[in-house]
Amino acid sequence: MPLQIVHHPDYDAGFATNHRFPMSKYPLLMEALRARGLAGPGVLNTADPAPASWLKLAHAGDYVDQVISCLVPEKIEREIGFPVGPRVSLRAQLAAGGTVLAARLALRHGIACNTAGGSHHARRAQGAGFCTFNDVAVAALVLLAEGAAQNILVVDLDVHQGDGTADILRDKPRVFTFSMHGDRNYPVRKIASDLDIALPDGTGDAAYLERLAAILPELSARARWDIVFYNAGVDVHAEDRLGRLALSDDGLRARDEMAIRHFRALGIPVCGVIGGGYSTDVPALAERHAILFEVASSYT
Repeated sequence: MPLQIVHHPDYDAGFATNHRFPMSKYPLLMEALRARGLAGPGVLNTADPAPASWLKLAHAGDYVDQVISCLVPEKIEREIGFPVGPRVSLRAQLAAGGTVLAARLALRHGIACNTAGGSHHARRAQGAGFCTFNDVAVAALVLLAEGAAQNILVVDLDVHQGDGTADILRDKPRVFTFSMHGDRNYPVRKIASDLDIALPDGTGDAAYLERLAAILPELSARARWDIVFYNAGVDVHAEDRLGRLALSDDGLRARDEMAIRHFRALGIPVCGVIGGGYSTDVPALAERHAILFEVASSYT
């Protein structure tokens, strides 16, 4: 069975090319996947918008209603980093629905990936840091509510700490949140995950991979996980303008290989999301995001 991929054309909300959030990476990622033969017939699954009932499992009801009706207060829009108009609202609902679908496909097939997702700064009461809804938290809580999973692990390797995921899931004992991130980076005020590892600027491939290799067995030994949500943010890359951990393309590939191989060898389903990436060279950025899908495709 080839790797199942979840996508929707409206993951791209049509921002200006000079916006700090590079929306054009989404269609470029699909071009990169097609060029690799990973997006052919029978593998693409179209995301549906997450209904409000799913979103309200993770987020305050009034905030969900504000996003859906495009009436988010300006103060919160400033914290998110862009206005929440109809296209942004739809995109946020689609990304959350897409991660739920990818999780269900992962439970069925062992691994699946969303071409969006990883919006880990969205907290229970509001969005922040280019994140409107927290798709991984929504998906985890949907799986728990439906009885599709009993124990869930979140492995967040984006360069930024997963403060929103920690906020939403901190009172959920059946979900364990792990974040390995840059110490001196956004958010300034972290919200503690169940386990955090903060790395110094300029960590580089070798030290990063050594730290990851040491922690993965500890994570898998904590419980019998029914699924792992893997945030494969590429903003750890040396050329990303919002990350300072200095990984190379080879380092990214080795990271994804190490994480996915570890959990799949144990028979644990993996749901991959792309997380952050903010290089001004957007075609190169899309190629980096494609690494997740290349690696995941060898574990189907």
